[in-house]
Parts: sequence; C-alpha cells; structure tokens
Amino acid sequence: MTILTSVAAFLVVLTVLVFVHEMGHYLVARWRGVKVETFSIGFGQEIVGWTDRTGTRWKISWVPLGGYVKFFGDSGVSSAGPARAMTPAEREVSFHHKPLGSRAAVVVAGPAANFVFAILLFAGIYATVGQPFTTPVIAEVQPDTVAAQAGFRGGDRFVEIDGFAVQRFEDLMQLVLANPGRTMDFVVLRDGERMTLRAAPGTRTLTDRNGKERQVGYLGVRSAGFEQIRRNPAEALWYAAGQTWFVTKQTLVTVGRMIAGTAPTDDLRGPVGIAQLSGEVAQIGFGPVLELMALLSISLGLINLFPVPLLDGGHLLFYAFEAVRGRPLGPRAQEYGFRLGLALVLMLMVFATWNDFVQLDVVGKVRGLF
Repeated sequence: MTILTSVAAFLVVLTVLVFVHEMGHYLVARWRGVKVETFSIGFGQEIVGWTDRTGTRWKISWVPLGGYVKFFGDSGVSSAGPARAMTPAEREVSFHHKPLGSRAAVVVAGPAANFVFAILLFAGIYATVGQPFTTPVIAEVQPDTVAAQAGFRGGDRFVEIDGFAVQRFEDLMQLVLANPGRTMDFVVLRDGERMTLRAAPGTRTLTDRNGKERQVGYLGVRSAGFEQIRRNPAEALWYAAGQTWFVTKQTLVTVGRMIAGTAPTDDLRGPVGIAQLSGEVAQIGFGPVLELMALLSISLGLINLFPVPLLDGGHLLFYAFEAVRGRPLGPRAQEYGFRLGLALVLMLMVFATWNDFVQLDVVGKVRGLF
C-alpha cells in the first residue's frame, strides 16, 4: 500500500460523503424556497466551477476536507445571519427569514442524507454481494474460556446483549470485540426458555498488517458456519436499515463511554487514520470500500448532530432556544457559541490526529531519521 493509494482512496470516499451531506441541505433548502448561492466541495480558492440557471455557484475548491452550502443572506459559510437589511423580495428567499420549522428541516437534511445513503449502500451490498449471515446459535463452547465459566452451552441462541437485539452471529462478534473486560448481560434461548448469563469478555491481542497491536474482546464460542445471503430488494432495505440502526446505537454507546471515561479513546481516528484505513480497504475490493463508506457516512451524520455550535446539531440547539424564547439568540451569544464550537471541533481533530500518529508510530519513525 502506498501513501498515494491511501490519500486517493480517502479523498474519493470523503468527497462522496460530503457531496451527499451537502446535497441533503441543498435539496430541502430549494424545496422550502431558499435561494442557494454556493455549493462547494472543499474550502478555500476555487479550482473549477459553474453557475446554474438559478444562480447557484457549484464549485470544487483547493482544500478537500469538507464542503458547504451557502444560503442567500448568510454572512459566512457557517450560516451566520444577514449582515444587512433586506428588501421584501430578498427576505422571501432568505434562509434566515424562513419559519423555524423550515430552517430546522434544512439543517437536519444533511445528516439525514448521510443515514439514507448508508442504508442504500448496505442494501446494495446485501442485494449483490450478499449479507454476511450466521445464525446466532452456539455450535461449540471452547473449554477454559469466559463462555465456559459463565455457563454457555452448545445450542444456546443469542437473543439480546446489553439491550442490543442479536439477529446474526456477526452482531455478537461486533459487540464482544468492542468490549474487552466489560461485564455484559447475554440473553439466550435454551430449550425454548429465555435466560440471562453475565460474562466479561476476555482480552486478546490482534495484530494488523502494519504490525500494530490492539486489544479486543473474546468470549470463546463458535458458530455453526458462515454464508453470504443475497437479499431481494425489499429484504436488503430492511436489513440495511437494521444494520444502520445497530451501528448508530453502538457508536452512541461507545461515545458515551468515552465521555464517561469507561472506554478507551485509542480507537478514535482522524484524517490520517481514516486515510490509512481507506487505502487498506481499497486494496481488498470494491465491496469493502462501499461498506467502509457506509460506516463513515453514519459517523458523519452522527457527528453533525452533536449539539456543538458550528455543527448542524449546534444550529438545532440554537433553534431550540429560539422555540422556547420566542425569538432567536442575540448575535453576540451566537458568535461566542460558534467560537466555542470551533475550539471544540479543532481540539477533537487534534486529539484524533494525535491518536493517528501514535498508532502509526510517526514520532518513533521521525526520531529514527536522526
């Protein structure tokens, strides 16, 4: 794998996800009668662009780490309020003069587009390549393991783990791998009756192709087998929606544990780590790239819904205050909010990038040059 491969794969994946996100904002804005001045992939100086018949400037810019839609009346790409008084005709197409419900719908549309896109990607994979599927039934309990000590038996069928419904053995694997050493409640069916077994997955070390080690959970049970099941379109959408919900819920639980300090933050990845992962997946095949894109699309949608000023969730937070107060927050309060949001986003990016450098041992490699 070369650096060029990783960067190229990362930029392709990111560009598609950003386009989907901003297109969600754009389509609902046009539906609600808002004039869109700019649709940009990337930030900074324009590389290439064109203006359509409605006056929207579509462009690709030099810094390919995001994008934005600029509505008529915005004084900046963060959708700050209008900087001048407007005529009645201008207010008619101004985002900031639209009813609260319309503005909220435009803001929600970006993250919503990412979730819909993830469902479509998963559905496409399940309908063509097939869905990895193994019935969540234990074929064998390995001796001297956590599963054996907790009382699991062959024939037990997993139903639920810590509130997560289990439909496939793969669901069990995802949850156990992500929770080494944490006590979990496993609901199983045994001889037709539900029973709950408590167990803390053991810990074992996995080494990736770059020689990096990470700790994952290990239970000690084996399934009866594995197969790829091709779904018809309706089934594919159903299972894709379920997988999107499963990933969303698991991500929120993990983030909550990170904030509470009960889960490590080592797996938090920034642009460098995602670029490396994109390059590795691109070498495996097109299907895995689509699956990675679906997972990242869910993450992008979730992150943007966090109630942090500057993100979509921050705008929704301001709208909630407006709904309660009956009028928007003052310009100064919004300005301070956006500054705080920018600081939080930058700190998160720095932290995630530092995690990337630690995982890739960048510091050690640099020291080795001297």
